Amino acid sequence: MKSSNFKLDNEDSFYLVDFVRKSKEVVRSIVLIFLNKSMTNIEIADLLDISRTVSRIKSKYLTGGLEVALYDNPRSGQPKKYGDREEAEIIALACTDPPKGRKSWSIRLITKTLKWKEGFETLNRETVRLVLKKQNPGKKECGAYQKLMKSTGKECMIF
Repeated sequence: MKSSNFKLDNEDSFYLVDFVRKSKEVVRSIVLIFLNKSMTNIEIADLLDISRTVSRIKSKYLTGGLEVALYDNPRSGQPKKYGDREEAEIIALACTDPPKGRKSWSIRLITKTLKWKEGFETLNRETVRLVLKKQNPGKKECGAYQKLMKSTGKECMIF
């Protein structure tokens, strides 16, 4: 098959462009390779359908080297207060049967229950909500048991 006859269909073309764009490191690597082949910033930008990125990558490489050009600096922000083990305990509690007299667990009830446990003194509703939203647990099928076993090697403490 001759390369002149080769043509991706639109769906495949969009998929590949989206796939490459999702990886900043791949795009940055390609830009550096093209710059090394003496292509101009405008040619690279047109070819990859990116704008000011080429000059930014080029300047980062010239001032800081390859690592600086390929990877972003760590973002600022508050570090996570609770690790995988704590998240697993939150999810595991949500997967259990609710206390007597309750139809189901609420975010407030989970928060109130866990605040009495060591390591959860600063737990708040928003943290519980985000953990549960991220995991989207279903009754007993939520995987909390497996997640807790992987992170601690022990059985769940709250059951």
